[in-house]
Amino acid sequence: MPVSPTATTTTVVLERRFNGPPGTANGGYAGGIVARHVDGPAHVSLRRPVPLDRALALERHDDGHVTLHDGDVLIAEGDPALPLDDVEPPHRPSLDEARAAAATRPAAWPEAFGDCWVCSPRADGLGVVFGPLARQPGMTGAVLCAGDGGELAPEIVWAALDCPSYTPPLWGNAQPSLLASLHAELLAPVPAGEPLAVVGWSLGGEGRKHRSATAILAPGGELLARAEALWIRLRG
Repeated sequence: MPVSPTATTTTVVLERRFNGPPGTANGGYAGGIVARHVDGPAHVSLRRPVPLDRALALERHDDGHVTLHDGDVLIAEGDPALPLDDVEPPHRPSLDEARAAAATRPAAWPEAFGDCWVCSPRADGLGVVFGPLARQPGMTGAVLCAGDGGELAPEIVWAALDCPSYTPPLWGNAQPSLLASLHAELLAPVPAGEPLAVVGWSLGGEGRKHRSATAILAPGGELLARAEALWIRLRG
């Protein structure tokens, strides 16, 4: 695919440790890399699995459209999006509730996510392990605590918003679902080094498609970031 003559082009490399399914990037993290170059709330669609440890061309176009390419192949694209004013968690868990949910991650978990940098219990991972909330078992709860101070980079926030959107209606299927798109809005700086509750809930689905939402909460329950996700179940 030729580079637009009016586009601003840069090269990005997603390190191997930022994996989701084996050998490919975590979808939320990859989406956040694209969203860094979009002004305000962003909607990012993943067109192909995003490769790791490879130089990728990122283009920002005059109209705000951002594309990510692996050679001639379009991998992802992002656009400015409207605020997510209607995205409100049905229940805002306390940090203790979120911790308890994270400790009850289902034992039977898709092999594709077994070593995910975001949601697996890897020592070098982000640690956003999630499970069902006790008071609202149709929702997920997790804890985000990363970094040593300041605020988290957008791609870290996007990564934390990704995995807990894999809500209970997606569990137990013969084939896992993969993230197809994420529409996220960062409402306030997300502090690093401070434990924060993350919550996810279903927005319904049809056929192989399922929509869900997530939010990162301040200690007092205020929304720091929120997102809507589209998941598509792999064919059997």
